Amino acid sequence: MKCLLSTLLIGLLACSSFAQVKTSNKVNAVDDGKLERQYCVEVLTRIADPVLNALSKNELRKTMPVESNNSARNYSTHLEAFGRLLSGMAPWLELGPDNTAEGILRKKYIDLAVSSIKNAVDPNAPDFLNFNKGSQPLVDAAFFAQALLRAPNQLWGRLDNETKANVIKALKSSRVITPSYSNWLMFSATIEAALCKFDKSADMMRIDYALKQHQLWYKGDGMYGDGPEFHFDYYNSFVIQPMLIEVLSTLVEANSREADKKLYDEIVRRSQRYAAIQERLISPEGTYPPVGRSLAYRFGAFHLLSKIAYMHALPKEVEPQQVRAAVYTVIKRQIEASGTFDQNGWLQVGYAGHQPGMGENYISTGSLYLCSEAFIILGLPQSDALWQGKDLPWTSKKLWSGENLPVDHAYKSEL
Repeated sequence: MKCLLSTLLIGLLACSSFAQVKTSNKVNAVDDGKLERQYCVEVLTRIADPVLNALSKNELRKTMPVESNNSARNYSTHLEAFGRLLSGMAPWLELGPDNTAEGILRKKYIDLAVSSIKNAVDPNAPDFLNFNKGSQPLVDAAFFAQALLRAPNQLWGRLDNETKANVIKALKSSRVITPSYSNWLMFSATIEAALCKFDKSADMMRIDYALKQHQLWYKGDGMYGDGPEFHFDYYNSFVIQPMLIEVLSTLVEANSREADKKLYDEIVRRSQRYAAIQERLISPEGTYPPVGRSLAYRFGAFHLLSKIAYMHALPKEVEPQQVRAAVYTVIKRQIEASGTFDQNGWLQVGYAGHQPGMGENYISTGSLYLCSEAFIILGLPQSDALWQGKDLPWTSKKLWSGENLPVDHAYKSEL
């Protein structure tokens, strides 16, 4: 028993929901993929605990605090927390249970997630979430749909028939919301992609319109405008490119049309370039430029980099171990800033700690759970090369140490 308790993950099973992240000197000193994976699992489950423990008991509305500079955000914040958390957590859950310490832990969170979904979409449940009143629910219905697309076996596949029907009704109910002429088109498209996969009832016009508009909004070198204008922020990673990949991969799976395959391949090539840019944005110290809006999503800014690594689609000059090391360092730096969590384990508004001024008027407590998207790489099993061996220095770390590297080049689109 003593031996078992010495491992980090078994310690997780025994700890309370809101236990502090343990950062041993060993994790600090050893650049080892196994230890970094353990740390990332511990952080992800710590972030998840307040949300899933509450919603699985129909107590999310009762217990979740709502921190916001806009008192009107209360109507949508609960779906924000759940949908965003589950979207980033889904690839890890999709690995399924097994007899390892981590596999046993995953079983716990799969069960919590399934119970939470049941309550979230049950019209008679105290925690029935808002999918169609106001505008914001469209966003987070899409993150919820993305979670189902990412874990079709362990999330969708474990739902009872009544809950599946309720999920479909909830997603369809969001159609009353008109998306703005921006990245929001991808929210409608992602919901329809889930309806295509799970109910064969997609409104293909919503998908087609979103895809065509984003091709018109492509600005070059792997980046899209957020609508017609280019914004220097992280929305290419927060939303646009991961959802383009998700939607198109669903279409290719559903119909195998040559045009969809061709567009998917080009979308991935652009995403590979933007992932390479993202990797270069991470400083040797594990910081990144605080530019643009929604910085309170913290390391969710590296959603796309994590997604491309998860797909085994990193550009040839970027090794998986350098992505692992860079993303881990960013997560560690931000998660351990004082004030990231409140006394009950809920995330607080900020970029490096608790900084309420970093919250735009659309930011509330639930919004912050988009940070979970950085953990998509946990969907790669521990045996994957990304989690094996010592860290490799990422590009800025190599260059600032004086290493001689080839020059960087822009990407020229093939469409």
